[in-house]
Amino acid sequence: MKPVTVSVEVSAPRPRVYEHLDVLANHAAFLDHALVDWEFSGPQRGVGAKARARSNAVGSQDWTEFEVLESDEEHIVEDGIGANGKRHTRGTYRFRDLPNGGTAISFELEWLQPSKSERLAPPLMRAFMKRVNGKAMRRLAKQLDG
Repeated sequence: MKPVTVSVEVSAPRPRVYEHLDVLANHAAFLDHALVDWEFSGPQRGVGAKARARSNAVGSQDWTEFEVLESDEEHIVEDGIGANGKRHTRGTYRFRDLPNGGTAISFELEWLQPSKSERLAPPLMRAFMKRVNGKAMRRLAKQLDG
């Protein structure tokens, strides 16, 4: 499946954006429309930080485990395993300075191994994830600009 990329611009400078997103626990607040019951382990920030969260769908028991693989002021890369090990994703946040002192933030989600149901309808899955992740980026922007 092709990756999905969403982006947003914020007035916060890149170091502040990076410091906020480098703390994995901070992701729960802008992703809680999609993921709930967050649990954290490992270091609080940077490479090796881990989280586990459940899909926010009625009756869902689809848990996803995340681990930060790379982290610096230009990008953060997270690995995700879900659907009982049948889904493997990679999420990458990229940061770019804007002329006004703000930051452009993009998030790319790629499926390294989609689950069987995701392989059946890739366009629907991509559209759904673009909508979910777009909402997450708008919520993140409100946090950083608020």
